[in-house]
Amino acid sequence: MNEYFRSVILQATGATSLIEKEVIQELWSGYGKIIRVGLENASVDSVVVKHVQLPKYKNHPRGWNTDIGHQRKVKSYQVETNWYNTYSKDSAARLPGCLAVETQNDEVLIVLEDLDEVGYVLRKRSVNWEEISACLAWLARFHASFLGKRPVGLWEVGTYWHLETRPQELEVLDDQRLKGVAPIIDEKLSNCAYKTFVHGDAKLANFCFAKDGQVAGVDFQYVGGGCGMKDVAYFVGSCLDERESERLENQILDTYFQHLQAALPVRNEALESEWRSLYRVAWADFHRFLKGWSPGHWKINSYSERITTEVINSL
Repeated sequence: MNEYFRSVILQATGATSLIEKEVIQELWSGYGKIIRVGLENASVDSVVVKHVQLPKYKNHPRGWNTDIGHQRKVKSYQVETNWYNTYSKDSAARLPGCLAVETQNDEVLIVLEDLDEVGYVLRKRSVNWEEISACLAWLARFHASFLGKRPVGLWEVGTYWHLETRPQELEVLDDQRLKGVAPIIDEKLSNCAYKTFVHGDAKLANFCFAKDGQVAGVDFQYVGGGCGMKDVAYFVGSCLDERESERLENQILDTYFQHLQAALPVRNEALESEWRSLYRVAWADFHRFLKGWSPGHWKINSYSERITTEVINSL
């Protein structure tokens, strides 16, 4: 980390000195890293720093080393800085506080509250029902916070698999029937009457858990406008297998909408009716991306295939 960025962290935290304690995570495709930084003589012992450095050589894990992919990632970091600068403080769903955002040349620095320091110390690779419910509650509060807002400076349509940003994955999709109706599925989601901000990458790995069962969300590179069902369907697919996804489908939706209605100023039955009808459409939309991006992926299963067929037949 260069001296200028070190000075930004010191100024934002009031610390007299800092030390890079550990690399929490390398960013996708070599675009930088997330670091825990220890502080001396500050009000907190540490902060988490997201340091984005655009690579000279692109190295996508699945071989998508293209300018389209590079530009999508560059924009995703611009979106994340706009999110923290402009919108994050309005979220009723818990997320890390932002202490500073700075850019220099092709580098970006985001200085965030260390969620481990305030009790969100657990990361889960599998979840029970109470933990699923807590994540659904987080998504509901997040969606309620931004219902009807325009995503200025964010992705116009949130999620990293949005059809318009994934032409190559669509081009190589072998499922010709799904390929043919992909624009109609996308249009059905994009033209919903009730829109909010979606997290855009609400997988289990992006939730931090406290020992009392509370959760916080992280990673806002793909936040943007859209139907909240995109986040719900994607989250469920990230932590449940096909049998559990099917068995718990109604319970998942009932729980999410219970939390959503509680988070809204007044009940909105029209919103719930519209979004319930779009849950499987959102599932089919992600299934379209996955089949083009990674045809052998473990998430491609009989439940997803059956849902997608039902959606196509209903169009």
